[in-house]
Formats: sequence, structure tokens, C-alpha cells
Amino acid sequence: MLGVFSFKMYSKRKTLKADDILKKVKKEFLEESSIDGSWIELTKVPWKKFAHKTDVYYGGISRYEDNELIQYEFIADAYTGSILDIYRV
Repeated sequence: MLGVFSFKMYSKRKTLKADDILKKVKKEFLEESSIDGSWIELTKVPWKKFAHKTDVYYGGISRYEDNELIQYEFIADAYTGSILDIYRV
């Protein structure tokens, strides 16, 4: 029983690789249209919004929309890979 609890606690605090998160975000963007470029910071940083605290990676995607290069930036949870925010720059 202690082993299961320890594993759950360890796996909960284990961060995902930034590159894996970027692959996931790119896959979701590719469902709509092609991508011109992408990036992600490899160092996680602390992030807090209201009562929610976690570590995050910042990243971005650029693509052409109506013949204009549009850039998006995102914030992804380092532990789950969930996108916490995405916005057009």
C-alpha cells in the first residue's frame, strides 16, 4: 500500500519533457492548418494564477492565416502537459 502511495506522489511531481509538450501542441495546431515555426523554453518556471500553483513551460507557434504570419504563445503545465493559456501575439 505504501508503495502505491509513493509511486502516485512521485509520478504526480515528475515533469514532462518540454519537447514532448511542444509535439502535443503542434499536433493540435496541425489539425487546423500547417505550421511555419515553433519553440518552447526548456526550463520550467513557477507559475501562479489565483490559488493554482504549478511549474510551466512557455512556448509559441507561428503559422500563416489569410496570407499573414500570425504568432501564438502558450503556457503549458510542466507536470500534466495541459495548456493553461494560449493567446495570439
